[in-house]
Amino acid sequence: MSTTPPASAPPRAPAARAKRLAPALAVLVSAVLAATGISVWHTPKAEAFEVGTWYNLQSRHSGLVLGIRAASPDNGAEAVQWASNGSYDQQFRFVDSGSGYYRIQARHSNKVLDVESGSTADGAKVQQWGDANSANQQWKITESGGYATFVNRASGKALDVWEWSTAQGGRVSQYTATGAVNQQWKLVPADGSGRPAHVDDLEGFGNGTTGGQGGTTVTVTTQAELEQYAAASGSHIIKVAGTIDISPKGKEIKVGSNKTIIGVGTAGQIVGGGFFLGTGVNNVIIRNLTIRDTLMADDDPDDKLYDYDGIQMDTASNVWIDHNRIYNMNDGIIDSRKDTTNLTVSWNDLGPGNKAFGIGWTENVTARMTIHHNWIHGTNQRNPSTDNVAYAHLYNNYLQDVTGYGNYARGATKMVLENSYFDNVDNPFYPDSTAQLRQSGSILVDCTGDRITNGAAFDPSGFYSYTLDAASAVPGLLDTYAGPQSWLGV
Repeated sequence: MSTTPPASAPPRAPAARAKRLAPALAVLVSAVLAATGISVWHTPKAEAFEVGTWYNLQSRHSGLVLGIRAASPDNGAEAVQWASNGSYDQQFRFVDSGSGYYRIQARHSNKVLDVESGSTADGAKVQQWGDANSANQQWKITESGGYATFVNRASGKALDVWEWSTAQGGRVSQYTATGAVNQQWKLVPADGSGRPAHVDDLEGFGNGTTGGQGGTTVTVTTQAELEQYAAASGSHIIKVAGTIDISPKGKEIKVGSNKTIIGVGTAGQIVGGGFFLGTGVNNVIIRNLTIRDTLMADDDPDDKLYDYDGIQMDTASNVWIDHNRIYNMNDGIIDSRKDTTNLTVSWNDLGPGNKAFGIGWTENVTARMTIHHNWIHGTNQRNPSTDNVAYAHLYNNYLQDVTGYGNYARGATKMVLENSYFDNVDNPFYPDSTAQLRQSGSILVDCTGDRITNGAAFDPSGFYSYTLDAASAVPGLLDTYAGPQSWLGV
């Protein structure tokens, strides 16, 4: 591959380049010391990292992580940036080369980052290659403000996101070290599975929901067992270990307080029915299930004849709906009705269907809810439609192929929308005349219609802390982690 950009590539921004700052010095310790568990730094200002830990190297500029194209094990495979997905080609550790230099070793191949042919040119290809401990495979690792910069020993140039790209698959090259944000990398320790740490976390207004924690754990495989334990008094963790066909079609299983209903691995399925949380029901978790197929062929185009929802809540509280796949429901995929509050809906795969997520049916303005990291696709309306919600926080959602409207704030709703990704969405976000909607950081691709904000809404960080991913990383994250996961419910 050529070490210079193609003629069609846009020019670098020289003004921005001129403003780059020189990085501060700090050196990471080597993987050679891993057996001792020692952490050593060459500056007291640097945060200590565990020696020998595998890291995701996350670009400060794009929010994407360093990886090897197509997870190739071959010599010459190019370094690129991509949404974090837990794969080993996105995990790296540091091997001591002496004199303050380190090789950067890919976990999937055991090969190290290498500047092609030892080039000293700006834009030269960075690739993986068998470990020869040569100068073009050695990097000085400097730190400033919690971000690392990697400077190649042979060229004196820094690991760089080429042309300031924020796209998945964007090249990672070398360029004159300036300390700009596209040369800064956050070292994020990968857990044993490589999953992002926050993918299992309960964040938002649903905080404090514990479900059936501390109660009786049961495994169910029939509708009768599911109904028995879902409505029982006391705390229960109910594991759904296979496919349960619901009869009659469209029946919503009643769920009582202090319940966790969770699919085992990816096996738990509710087919032809859903769940109902009525007035006064409190402290419920529904996770890791596939809920599907109440669609009725004889219904009208607006799905009004049969009120068959995936999950319906009528003035419930403290509910966490997480890592479910819900689709082909005759009415709403999820309905949060009346004064349901303290609700978190996260990491779900919602769609296809007509109505994704309706919220409201009340004159009161008391509800608080957090909707994050959901993939809503192939839907028409209620994505969500949010009526009279005191505080609605929507972040890192992925709306794709939506024909009616996207995030709609109605009535007296105060909505904050952050770092979401809209792909082929009509009317991506807007409030009506009485609602407030504040938006920041989102990406819109091939969208038409309204994208309107109004008012200051509120500050979510005043209520809770949360993990905000870059909007560019959202499609990749949700493609990997939305919906049921094999490690849950085991």
